[in-house]
Amino acid sequence: MVLWHWLGVVGSLAVTGPIGLAILAWLLVGKSWRLAASWVLLFGGGMALVVLTKIAYIGWGLGVASVEFGGFSGHAMRAAAVFPVAGFLVTRSSPPWAQMLGSTAGMVLSVLIAMSRIHTDAHSASEAWTGCVLGLAIAAAFIWCAQGERQLPMSRVLAVLCVPVLLAAPQVKPIPAETWITKVALHLSGHDRPYTRASWRAPKPQLR
Repeated sequence: MVLWHWLGVVGSLAVTGPIGLAILAWLLVGKSWRLAASWVLLFGGGMALVVLTKIAYIGWGLGVASVEFGGFSGHAMRAAAVFPVAGFLVTRSSPPWAQMLGSTAGMVLSVLIAMSRIHTDAHSASEAWTGCVLGLAIAAAFIWCAQGERQLPMSRVLAVLCVPVLLAAPQVKPIPAETWITKVALHLSGHDRPYTRASWRAPKPQLR
């Protein structure tokens, strides 16, 4: 249980958000304008999809009851987008096998984070795995764009930016993103109570 909790912290917005910003800052400092724009569009688009699907369910109950899908898992999406990209960029100037190892390690970490959301009952399996797949698609698209980039800033600088965030992860105070999304969803829908997965699990009244 301690491992799942720690993985949940590593995938939280308080950790993956700063690392995502560190990647952007690193690209901007290195004047990789095209890749910086690609990262903003891809990562920002993924974040927007997570928020929109959650608002749709929390506010209006728009989801898939048969698989308990009420929106992409933000933890899983962000982790799957950020960590493979960070691993790839940090090892960009290394031999091909090291580059593969870096991105693969990030992918494995993101899969474990998705699993932690299921084991802690923070998300259903459908929400965690679809979020993970969305994030991995974002990471793959960015890495594909970066393959043709010949000049990139020094990878050691990115490592220096990311490592302190990971070391401070256990002490990070959670960002109440879910609370903010719930307030927005209720304001937009005009409903008093949010839709939750508990409504899908509640026993249905039997007809007589």
